[in-house]
Amino acid sequence: MKCPECHCDLPSRKCPECDESIPVFGKFCCYCGSAIPDSASKEDEEGAMDFSSRILCSDGNCIGVINEQGVCSECGKPYTGEAE
Repeated sequence: MKCPECHCDLPSRKCPECDESIPVFGKFCCYCGSAIPDSASKEDEEGAMDFSSRILCSDGNCIGVINEQGVCSECGKPYTGEAE
């Protein structure tokens, strides 16, 4: 599932009723309107974001994180390993 604003991948899971991809923390399916039981969120936790392994931008003024290409997702600067 993609963010409609920035087009980044969002953590998602499948609706148990219509099998569409929906946000992980949603209480209702945005396609069919079905209530999503709490047990469904526990079954699909592997799709949730793991914030413990993120690498913050080395520019001290930026709020971005380093992506798979080794550059900041916000400012585009390459990761230097040291905060400025």
